[in-house]
Amino acid sequence: MNLKKAIRYVMTITFPLIGIMHFTNPSPFLAIIPSGLPWPLALVYISGLFEILFGIGLITKYRKHAAYGLILLLIAVFPANIYLAISPIAQETFGTSQTIAVTRLPFQFLFIWMAYSQTKDD
Repeated sequence: MNLKKAIRYVMTITFPLIGIMHFTNPSPFLAIIPSGLPWPLALVYISGLFEILFGIGLITKYRKHAAYGLILLLIAVFPANIYLAISPIAQETFGTSQTIAVTRLPFQFLFIWMAYSQTKDD
């Protein structure tokens, strides 16, 4: 199995699992929604739904569309990751430290690259 396929299968498992967590335990995700955004619970559910759909979509004939969807989703949720990095209350609710929250930020770019790798033909 090549690296691209391995990435695809890892993403196909992890994104839907994290998406499901948005529905089964929305509290940590609510904590990282920047204050001032309307309908935070709806935003958590919507992002979770798209994580599930796009993650599964990576193993369908719509793989490229799903990959581009994940890229857009990762960009859209990046402000929540920034908010987690700067908000002690969000860090406490999410169960992480500021050091870990800040360290997580560059990984968003890795995830975007991983999704982008799925837009190319095998």
